[in-house]
Amino acid sequence: MLRWLKIALLVAIVGFGALLLYGYGRNHPEDMPWTPLDLAQPVGAFTGRKLVGLRDQPALCRALLGRSGVRYTALAPREGAGRCGYRDGVRLDRGGATRIALRPAGLATSCPVAAALALWEWHVVQRAALEHLGTQVATIDHFGSYNCRRIYGRTEGAWSEHSTANAIDVAGFRLDDGRRVTVLRDWQDKGAKGRFLRAVRDGACDLFATVLSPDYNAAHRDHLHLDQAARGKMGWRGCR
Repeated sequence: MLRWLKIALLVAIVGFGALLLYGYGRNHPEDMPWTPLDLAQPVGAFTGRKLVGLRDQPALCRALLGRSGVRYTALAPREGAGRCGYRDGVRLDRGGATRIALRPAGLATSCPVAAALALWEWHVVQRAALEHLGTQVATIDHFGSYNCRRIYGRTEGAWSEHSTANAIDVAGFRLDDGRRVTVLRDWQDKGAKGRFLRAVRDGACDLFATVLSPDYNAAHRDHLHLDQAARGKMGWRGCR
C-alpha cells in the first residue's frame, strides 16, 4: 500500500509540474524550445538557438523578417575561394520596424545575423541607450561583415564566420543628439558610455552564438564581434 501511495504522489507531482509548465508556456512561448521563432515576441531563453537554426532555413528567415516589419533586400548568392561565399545574404534597409541605420550603408550579412541585429536593436540597443544615455541610437558604425579569410587572417586553420557573411564587427554608435560612442575610445569609460557598451554586449549574448569584446583580447579592442556560428547539438555560446 505504501508503495502505491508513493507512486500516486509521484504521478501527482509530475502532473502538477506539467500543468505549471503548460501554463507558463502559453504565456511565455518565447521561453519554450519547441515553439517556432517569432521575431515579434520578446527575447526568450531559446531565442538565440532558434536564430542560429535559421542558417539552414533561408526562406523561413526572410519570411520572419518580412512578417516582423523589417525592410530588407535579398541579395544574389556570392561565391568565393575555399569556404567563402554566401547564399542567404540580405541587406537591412532602414525604415519599417528598423529605425537604426548601418554605416557604411549597403552591408550584406547572412539572414540569421540580420534577424539577430533587428532583435538587438529593438530589445537591447535602444533600451540601453535610453537608460544610460537618455536618447536613442540613430546609426551603428561597423567594420563590415563579409570577408573571405581565415580566423585572424591566418594562412591556415579554421575559416572565419566573416567568410560566409555570418558575422559583423560593430565599431560604435551615433546617437540622436549627435554624440558618438565607440568601442575603442569608450570601453574603459567608467560613466554612462561604458555602461551602455557593456549593456549592449551583454544583451547581444542572448541573440548571437558568439560575442567578443575588448574583454576577450587585444584584437577586439576596437569592436564587438557578433556571429551566428553553429556549434553542434549542445549549442554552447561564446560571450566575452
